[in-house]
Amino acid sequence: MSTTSKAMRQSLALRLSSNTFLVFWCVIAAFPILWIAVMSVKSPVDVFAQNPWSVIFGPNTLARGDGLSILDLLAGLAVLYVAIRWMFTRLPQLVNHYSPSGWTVLGWLLGAAVYGLVFLLLFFGLLPLVLEPLNAMLGPLGQPVVGFTTQHYVAVWGENEFYRNFMNSMLVTAGVVTISLTVGTLAGYGLARSGSDLAFWLLILALIFRALPHSVLVAGYLPWFINSAEILRPIFGDLSPTLYGQPWAVIAVLVSINQPFTIWMLRSFFQNIPAELDEAARVDGCSHFQAFRRVIMPVMWPGVITTGLFSFLLGYNDFLVTSLLLDAQNQTMVPAIAGYFNRETTTTDQVEAVAAAVSITAPLFLLVMVFQRQIVSGLTAGAVKG
Repeated sequence: MSTTSKAMRQSLALRLSSNTFLVFWCVIAAFPILWIAVMSVKSPVDVFAQNPWSVIFGPNTLARGDGLSILDLLAGLAVLYVAIRWMFTRLPQLVNHYSPSGWTVLGWLLGAAVYGLVFLLLFFGLLPLVLEPLNAMLGPLGQPVVGFTTQHYVAVWGENEFYRNFMNSMLVTAGVVTISLTVGTLAGYGLARSGSDLAFWLLILALIFRALPHSVLVAGYLPWFINSAEILRPIFGDLSPTLYGQPWAVIAVLVSINQPFTIWMLRSFFQNIPAELDEAARVDGCSHFQAFRRVIMPVMWPGVITTGLFSFLLGYNDFLVTSLLLDAQNQTMVPAIAGYFNRETTTTDQVEAVAAAVSITAPLFLLVMVFQRQIVSGLTAGAVKG
């Protein structure tokens, strides 16, 4: 019997309409990702076919001998189900068990990285080796029925060396997240515990700075980055670097863009933590910083993870700043994908761009799935004051 109070019960019409809208929204939101994932494993002829069923089943890809059998499909779905279920059940237990005290977030990051690497090795390395002899023994059931090829991923990550762009993106993103969270937690804590008018006006100034167009910040920093070798020559001599074209320039600009947001968001989280915890820690002999590190931060981890995710998305998905400030050798993934499209682009280049786009989506999916509990907890804590 339902425990929902009579006043909170929804009518049948309201439940049907809300659930219908939710399903419709999920389909609309998931369709582009699923569609480009299907396109990335088909030949260019199938990808640009007028019949959508040709895109799904890939007859041209199948005619070339690249495809999946019924056994491949069933085994792949079974492995995906087990992997997702294991990620939601066993992975949290292992991370919490083996992570040292105070290092839970680092344990989650390492756990997610190891999990993703093991999944790739098992799904794309070991599973095809096991299924190949089984398909040969099954006869007609082992014959390919759906076109499927990984040649575009091989071309992107091997021939085009997309892994270099991936490493550049990780460097920029790690720098943005680390600096933004370090400064944001300290500033947010100080502003949350301060009742002065100066704190209020600092927050207003940060909000105004956050509202500036990104191009304005890039234009302001650009002359300094270009002339950085001359500016730093009195300090470093002939070793003075030119920051223009280097990831450090992008990190500086993205931190400037992101820092007001992290301060505002973390301040709201700190305000939800009772000041009595600080006072109790001070009575027990902790300094202000010790109270912050040992008492407040363990309670704040969901908020820090949520804010860190938004900072990660800013650095990971940025196009304008990275395309303007980085040279070709240090380019991140999003501008590199845009580089596939030019006047000389072929259909093969376009499908490779789709495969690259799917590749950069996978880490985001893994990150959100691994940290989904902390993200929900952080968003709830930041939305409700008390």
